[in-house]
This record gives sequence, C-alpha cells and structure tokens, in this order.
Amino acid sequence: MTEPDRGVAAFARAWAKAISGTSYIPMSQGELEERLCALTLELRDALLAEPFSLRRGYRVGGALVRAHVVSAEGLGRTVEVLEQRFVRDLGLTDTGGRLARLLGTVATGYARALRDRTLDEQESIRRAAMVSREEAEAALRESESRFRHQATHDSLTSLPNRALFTDRLHTAFAGAPQRLAVCFVDLDGFKMVNDSLGHHAGDLLLVEVARRLRRSVAEHLVARLGGDEFVILVEGTTCTEDAVKVADAALNAINEPVEVDGQRLAVSASIGIVERETGGSSPSDVMRAADITLHWAKESGKRRWALYDEDRNATEIARYTLAASMPAALERGEFFVDYQPLVALDGGRLRGVEALVRWRHPSLGVLRPDRFVGLAEETGLIVRLGAWVLGEACAQARRWLDASPDAPFVSVNLAVRQVGDPGLIAEVAEILERTGLPPDRLQLEITESDAMAGVDVGVLDALASMGVRLAIDDFGTGYSNLAYLRHLPVRELKVAGAFVEGLRTGDSPVDEKIMATLVTLAHTLDLTVTAENVETAGQAARLRAIGCDSAQGWHFGHPGPPSAIDDHLGAA
Repeated sequence: MTEPDRGVAAFARAWAKAISGTSYIPMSQGELEERLCALTLELRDALLAEPFSLRRGYRVGGALVRAHVVSAEGLGRTVEVLEQRFVRDLGLTDTGGRLARLLGTVATGYARALRDRTLDEQESIRRAAMVSREEAEAALRESESRFRHQATHDSLTSLPNRALFTDRLHTAFAGAPQRLAVCFVDLDGFKMVNDSLGHHAGDLLLVEVARRLRRSVAEHLVARLGGDEFVILVEGTTCTEDAVKVADAALNAINEPVEVDGQRLAVSASIGIVERETGGSSPSDVMRAADITLHWAKESGKRRWALYDEDRNATEIARYTLAASMPAALERGEFFVDYQPLVALDGGRLRGVEALVRWRHPSLGVLRPDRFVGLAEETGLIVRLGAWVLGEACAQARRWLDASPDAPFVSVNLAVRQVGDPGLIAEVAEILERTGLPPDRLQLEITESDAMAGVDVGVLDALASMGVRLAIDDFGTGYSNLAYLRHLPVRELKVAGAFVEGLRTGDSPVDEKIMATLVTLAHTLDLTVTAENVETAGQAARLRAIGCDSAQGWHFGHPGPPSAIDDHLGAA
C-alpha cells in the first residue's frame, strides 16, 4: 500500500470510529470503513480538482444519508473529523479555504438527502394508503411510535430523557398523595475521561453506565438528564431507607471498572437523595433539593450518597445570605472593632490589646467573628475586611499613644489569605505611615495552623524588618512544633485556652506541667508567652508562678469599645 493509500485508510478508520453509535448503521465496521474510503477519495479528488467544483461535496453528503448516517450528531462528528484530520492524514494542503467550502456543501447535500429521504418515506406512506388503508395506518402508527420514542428517549443511551422524566414526576405529584424519592446521579471525574480519551470514549462510558443502572434498579424509572447526569425516580417509598437502598444498588453497579477502547477505567459516582411526601411539595422543589444534596455528596469526597436535610439546607442558605450581604455591610460601616486587654502577669501592666472585629447586623444584632470571618475567608472578602480592621486598629492605637506614653500596642489577626496577598507588605506600610503609628506598636497574629501550613516566610521577614511585632496565635491547637518557630521571625507565643482550662481548679497537674514546659521552651527561643482565655484569679496565679509573661481573658477584661481601654489607661 502506498503512503497516500495508507493516509486514506487511516482517515477512513478515524471517520468510521467517530460516527459509530450516532445512528443505526446496518453494516459491519469493515464495510463502513470501505464505504468511507470511497467517500474520502471523492473528497480528496474534489479538493484537488481544477477547476474546483463543489458538486462532489453534495454527493458525499447524500452518500452519508444513504449509508444510514441519519443523525445530527453523525453529521457533526463528520464535520469535526474532516476539519481536524482530513488534510493532515492525506498529506494535503488546503489552499484558498477549499476544505471549508467543501464541508459546507457536504452539510448541504446531507440536509437535502435527509429531507428527500423523509419525503420519500412520507410518499411511501401515502402510496401505501392508496393501496391498502390498513397497511398505511400500520406504517403511520409505527412512524409515530418511532418519533414519540425519539422525543422521549436519549439518543445515545436509549434511556428516558429529561422530558419523559419530568412528565412522570409531574404525574406523580398530580395523583393521590404518596411518598417518593429522587436519586440524582452524577459521575465523578467524567470530564477527565472526555479530555484525555476523547468524546467517543466518554460516550461509550455513558452507554455502559446506563446499562448498569437499568440492570441494577430495573423496577424504577432511570433517565438521563444530559451530560453525565442520570436520575432515578422511586415511587411509593415508605421511608428514606427505601431510597437509600436504591442509591446503594446504583453506586455498587457503577463503581466497577469499565473497559473503554482497550483501557480499563475506574468509575465512581455521587448521588443526591431526596425522599418525601408529594403533598406540600412540588417537582421543582424536589429537583432543586436533589441538586443541592448531590453537591453535598461531592463536597464530602465523592463516591457516596448524601441525604437531603432541611435544617442543613436552611443553615447553608443563611450562610450564603450572610456572605452575600458582607460587601455592602462593609460599605455601610456596619463593622466595628472591640478591644480586649492583654495584661502583664508580673505587676498587672496593660501591655497590649487585641483588636476583635464585630458586625452590627441590622436584623441579627451584633455578630461575633465566628459567625462571619470564615465566610469572609471563603469568599475572599477577608482581604478587604482585614485591611479595614488593620486601619481602624492602628488609628485607635495612635490615639492612645497621643494620650499616654504608656499606651498599649495593638494586636491584629491575619488570615492566611491576607498573608498570601501580594499587597500585604505595602498595605501595612501605608497604614502605619497614614496613621503615624510606630511599627513596634503593631502586632500581627497568625494562627499556628496557618504557620504550619507553610506561610511565606519572606513576607513575615519583611514585616519583621519594618519593626512590626509578629505573634503565633492559638498555639497548641496544631502540631505544637516549637522547633519550627525557630525559622520564623516571631516575638510572641499566644497559648490556646485549652491548656489554660486545666489550671482553673488546680486539679490537673499534668496541664500545669505542660504549660510550664511550653513557657520554658518558648523563653529559650526568646519568645514572650501570653496565655489566652484566663477567666479566674486562680488561673492567673498559677500562670504567674510558672513564669508566663502575660495573659488575656475575662478575668482581665471582656472585649469592649475603645473607651474601656481609656479607663485602663486612666487607672494606670
């Protein structure tokens, strides 16, 4: 075989593979490839002919219809493979855009032939009616049945489609009240199959998944909604367990490897389950809930089902509403800063204050940080909010410094997103310059977990070089790795309240020994130690006895407005 002949054969094989399964083609793969070889030669001759003529494109389009390639998907795959491979595989050069024009005539010839085929079928029916009314009626019924099936079934998998499923679901709600369930199935990582192996492999996988679902839950309606989404309608349930059993059967059927184009693929799916009474609900409510629950299953790690929970959904809606309102709340000035004293245990001097942001929500009242800071981190608003808090805290610290040389430093928490923000260093420098606050009067706190996650040490070094104090917050909630802190330019260690709790009654000598060890090791690293959540005089006394430098907590003062710190300064 010559090189051009090999190119023709290779292209014909690719073409045949592309259109296989798009229509019912009553011939073997070899016969189809042979037919497409002839059409490939026809197209090649048309592309090279002088003068250039489009007639052969019309003929090729008609020949595809005569070969029973009679679906829009088949034509689309044909155009796609011609555009991508024809010139390359045959070693040709498409000059003057001939191939694009030729493809247009192929599509036109295809459309004409398909129209003529349809007209011919209709004419056959008309002639049959003239010969025999019974034969005509039978043909008509068959045609209507075929069209009805096409309208209500997925062309790739032959499963019921979205239209049929929606009709069945509405019918279930329109009848006598009953319980039912919807299992919303979505394949995990299907896009990767399409991207790596191609859409043909993806189609074969979908066909196999559809077959497995039909086999595993045959007594229930299984439909393909589109893409890699399937749905199972379970009518007449008695409890959620009925739906869970169906979901388990579906997962077990899907979660088996699949052989696709000679490759063994690991397959898994996630399922969202909604099971409820039809009374007081609607089809759209059920589908919306199923979609939400499928998202929960994906979030939980995939390869599993999740059951709809009204309380969880209400909580998530409330969280979403709160997150969505935060930017406008920041613009309207609904946020404010409280300050909590940080007191030296030896002598009771006010060393510093921690700035704690609050939200004066118009309908929910004053919200503590645990209600909204996590949302701000998820949405990215924490960078803007954190910058605002930093500016407010530094301005207030400057006012205290102007009022008294014994004014405390201000300590501000940094979220990990802020530390990773490339503008953080310039932002801190600008705020210090604008407010006139000396850098050593600002302390920035990062949590131990964020520090251990690998923050950019270069950013921390740059802040320390400016003279800003750095502290590790919530120490003890993570790895408690004091050795790691040697590599960070931190000056203060804030020990988590869990270590302090055991000192409340004095009945926990182990906690006291742990705390003493932490203090000793921290001092060895030249770190100042602050104990958090100190609530009793007994805790303060024990911390003072083991050498802890300072503390904060309700025993020394609740978070409050700047005026509360003014009172501390006045008392001093």
